[in-house]
Amino acid sequence: MADALDYHGRRVLVTGASGFIGRRLCRRLRELGADVEAASRKAAPAGEETRWHQVDLADPAAAARLVEETQPAGAFHLASQVTESRERKLVLPTFHANLASTVYLLDALTGQGCKRIVQTGSLEEPEPGDPVSTPSSPYAAAKWSAGAYARMFHQLWSTPVVLARLFMVFGPEQRDLSKLVPHVVTSLLLGRDPQLGSGKRPVDWVYVDDVVEGLLRLGLADGVEGLQIDLGSGKLVPVRAVVEQIYALLAPEREPPFGRIPDRAMEPVRVARSEETGELLGWSPTVTLEDGLARTVEWYRRELDAGQLAPVVSA
Repeated sequence: MADALDYHGRRVLVTGASGFIGRRLCRRLRELGADVEAASRKAAPAGEETRWHQVDLADPAAAARLVEETQPAGAFHLASQVTESRERKLVLPTFHANLASTVYLLDALTGQGCKRIVQTGSLEEPEPGDPVSTPSSPYAAAKWSAGAYARMFHQLWSTPVVLARLFMVFGPEQRDLSKLVPHVVTSLLLGRDPQLGSGKRPVDWVYVDDVVEGLLRLGLADGVEGLQIDLGSGKLVPVRAVVEQIYALLAPEREPPFGRIPDRAMEPVRVARSEETGELLGWSPTVTLEDGLARTVEWYRRELDAGQLAPVVSA
């Protein structure tokens, strides 16, 4: 797969570079010889090898300055405030962090000379083209609206944007310990019971390194501008089954305490259109759920043993 990814010497902007997926994407781009410009609301981590821009894209002037300074040939827009909470207090923060920032960046990149913009979406969004779907959270509403803006920019001003709809990404280096996999893994490693709902929701799980490879292919593929392309496994596995697999790895003698907390309202059940993605990109996940969970467990074990694990809520 790496042979098809010619990023050598290409200047690439990655927003959300301090996040779970962003860190691994920047690392992979460096391996491929890209000239990486990393952007995040956070300061550069100690020992960071990539050129770093600490910037809040919810400021339109800051977004314009970032594009002017970096002049990217390609851009991956991952910056986001990720939360599936249904609380009303999140409406304005997610509007600014996920929608306004995306519009400002699209506006700055349009006509600048960027050859490809890969904008990330979420399985939480309603299905495209479904007029009766309702977003299930402020985050989903902001992501859905950001996708509509991207399609508008493409149709009206030929902005070379493609939408990558990400499904339930998991794997090493996910430092938001409120997310299901890191929450269950770290709880068990620390000898605690995780807080679990019913576990009945079926989810499309996809390993982080597979997602990174899919994003990289989207950054180069021909004829995908204006499209929404799914990066997922194309299979549904209930949360309960994933939790049970983690217990089998870490605490086989114990039973998961399902039902301790209520399930969230309006949980969407969506599966990636994997055949369509394969036809367009020649991409499909290579890491199985079982192997991905084993790798993830070992990473958290090492981090906890080394005292290096600190939660990070958003990129």
